[in-house]
Amino acid sequence: MQKQIEPRRPPLVKRWATQFKPILAGATLHDRIIASFGALIAIAATAAIFRYALGATASLPFIVAPIGASAVLVFAVPASPLAQPWPVVGGNTISALIGIAAAKLVPDPAMAAGLAVALAIAAMSLTRSLHPPGGAAALTAVVGGPAVAAAGFSFAFMPVALNSATLVLLGWLFHKVSSHSYPHVPAPAPQNVHDTDDVPAPRRIGFQDIDIDAALADLGEAFDIGRDDLDRVLRQVEARALIREHADLTCADLMSRDIVFVYPSEDVETARRLLLKHGIRTLPVVDRGLVLLGTIGLRNLTPENGPVGDAMVPAVTAQRDSPAMAQIAPLTDGATHAVVVVDDQNRAIGIISQTDLLAALARMLLKGAA
Repeated sequence: MQKQIEPRRPPLVKRWATQFKPILAGATLHDRIIASFGALIAIAATAAIFRYALGATASLPFIVAPIGASAVLVFAVPASPLAQPWPVVGGNTISALIGIAAAKLVPDPAMAAGLAVALAIAAMSLTRSLHPPGGAAALTAVVGGPAVAAAGFSFAFMPVALNSATLVLLGWLFHKVSSHSYPHVPAPAPQNVHDTDDVPAPRRIGFQDIDIDAALADLGEAFDIGRDDLDRVLRQVEARALIREHADLTCADLMSRDIVFVYPSEDVETARRLLLKHGIRTLPVVDRGLVLLGTIGLRNLTPENGPVGDAMVPAVTAQRDSPAMAQIAPLTDGATHAVVVVDDQNRAIGIISQTDLLAALARMLLKGAA
């Protein structure tokens, strides 16, 4: 009787990773582990710094509880508008000031607590520093006890503001090492590189900025994502949908295989002659083994005659099995006129021009209309 072989189960860590279901879109188990490690370092370091600075006999806490909530945002969702440096420092400090004022002006603690949080939300909204832990900072200023009350308005600066600034600095250092963007800067939108007033080509069709604004107004909700990032996500969704719908069309189907190329040691006048002779706008620059080194086009040619290697620029590349539709983005950025197709050894094996892509798109449109 043949023994039935049980299917091998993936390792436990891999199962956890695949079963991880985050609340926020885009989060991964790996990023959450990195975020936890970052928060560990930042909170421990902030606490140690201020415990040493204040001394063992200090009546004020060396780190305030809202900083723990700030750390969740700074390390777990560093791209959130609520986690940026000004909301962290400004939101916590402004809210603490409001909480202290409420505690001094309103005798009833319950009413003072409610008023402090309400006014903190309003003030943070008006100063573009909305930060959820700010509500906790305002509340702490009201119910923090005799030591906080005795410190008065200075409590908002020491420890609240200094704790917040230290956390931001440590977050910046940590994310720099872990290759995350913090403070978060949205990817630049496509620009018109031809110095005219026209809208960049990728933005002339499809949804526009006014459509995003209208959709947000229709939904009537506030979302924890910057408007520029939302625009980027929606355009990436469009691109991924197009790639999925035409996944069978690869770069190998579109590319020209008889490549005109130039060596880096040749002079730029040779490159100019080849570009004009063949009516093309981009030449791959390769070594003797056809390994791609860069590209050169008419705009890269300088009036002085010199080696091509000094004038070439980094190449935009793709693999032969890459989706052809994924090349729409680079070939419509206004600066790239050709994508060089390379093999696993980075040898140039083909090239896709804007004309090649346009011909493929035209054929798909005709096929769809048939």
